[in-house]
Amino acid sequence: MERRFLTMAIYHLCIKIISRGKGKSAVAASAYRSGEKIKNEYDGIVHDFTRKGGIAHTEILLPQNAPQAFLDRGTLWNSVEKIEKSKNSQLAREIEIALPKELNREKQIELVREYVKDNFVYIGMCADIALHDKNDGNPHAHILLTMRPLNEDTTWGAKSKKEYILDENGEKVKLKNGNFKTRKIDTVDWNKQDKAEHWRKAWADITNKYLEENSIYDKVDHRSYQRQGIEQIPTIHLGVSASQMEKKGIATDRGNINREIKHQNAILREISRRIKALLNWIRGIGKEEKTENENIKSTFTPKENLLSVFENLIRKNADKNNAGLEKYIESYQLLKEKNITSVSELKENIVTLRDKNYKTTRTIKDTEKKIDEKTQLIDQAEKYLKHKDIYKAYTKLKKNKQDTFYNEHTAEIILFESARKYLKEHLGESKSLNISKLKLEVTALKKEKDSLYSQIIDLRKEVEQAESVRSCIENLQQENREITQAKKQELEL
Repeated sequence: MERRFLTMAIYHLCIKIISRGKGKSAVAASAYRSGEKIKNEYDGIVHDFTRKGGIAHTEILLPQNAPQAFLDRGTLWNSVEKIEKSKNSQLAREIEIALPKELNREKQIELVREYVKDNFVYIGMCADIALHDKNDGNPHAHILLTMRPLNEDTTWGAKSKKEYILDENGEKVKLKNGNFKTRKIDTVDWNKQDKAEHWRKAWADITNKYLEENSIYDKVDHRSYQRQGIEQIPTIHLGVSASQMEKKGIATDRGNINREIKHQNAILREISRRIKALLNWIRGIGKEEKTENENIKSTFTPKENLLSVFENLIRKNADKNNAGLEKYIESYQLLKEKNITSVSELKENIVTLRDKNYKTTRTIKDTEKKIDEKTQLIDQAEKYLKHKDIYKAYTKLKKNKQDTFYNEHTAEIILFESARKYLKEHLGESKSLNISKLKLEVTALKKEKDSLYSQIIDLRKEVEQAESVRSCIENLQQENREITQAKKQELEL
């Protein structure tokens, strides 16, 4: 089984509220995401998105106590618009999720459907699903969810209720105006923060289940990179000027640096995911694997001689002269070169790759930080020296002339004072501003970073080689299972 890593499993889940107070409409949101034409009976506006492309699949899922008329999204969302009377009503919750490109369309639909049923429909929400795919490498789904619970008689229930506040004697607390003190209690827990975290984790869990069921070892993680312990190179601060230029589509030096850093981070995350997948796979070697009819042990034990296994594979496929044979030979040569003779040693090699990736990433991170710090020092030092004479002239003027001079040279004076403050904070009282030395240090650090980046690229090649070994082993495991199954069937006959 050959596995390609042109695409990787990506985690993305974003939760939004469709609110009337922000000028939004549940009807409009549904029409746009489904590519339909729906009239909003609340304001009379017709939302026609029938010409919208990229809509791969739509459907509505309902809880048991929902009227069947809600299977029509116009009826469903107009009912929501009607029950919500306030100008700032929350009309719907939207969950946007990235779909794993590794799965085909049928599996993507099954995945979303199971996720929505288990996490939303089961607890009483109506769900309007739309899968989008413009063949741009970004298949995703929009899930519109109702905010109110449904009563047993299929009518909309209240979002909240009032509860009397009692004193220590269990009596209602009376206010000065004669009313009793109350508090608002939500009738459902759908807006709680821990609920959002639960939904995020649930999407990761079910996605990983589908990936595993389809023999895809890539995993997604709902946690931030920081929470996962994944090291990333921080981007640098653009500043006001660079930010404005970038927004206008004008590339800046600092913007280019950030684009390079983001590219490097993408590679680092890719390597981390692939190494993690390899480790998850190799931990299964030697354990019992469940098949349809029986439990059988894996093809290899942790200490079995891998070189002998691959030598036998090469002899067995010598007369076939196919791509499989080439892969077996390449994997054999790799194992021999690295003196890896067992699965245990292969695991150690992968762990070494993981540690190397982590260490190199940390070093790149530290180096990039040093480059940024010294670059900013150079920038501020140059501003300091450039405007120093103007500031000196300003301070020597009599007070009655300073205002006029300041108005003429406001920018230069502000830049000088800002640079002086920055240099004092970072260099103390030092009078030395050796810009040439700083530039040489930056040049050396950039060369060091380039060398580290080359190490990362080499590391990615090593990971790819380990994946090739895994692919060969998986092929052999599958062959042995088929032989075992065939023998069993013969015995049964």
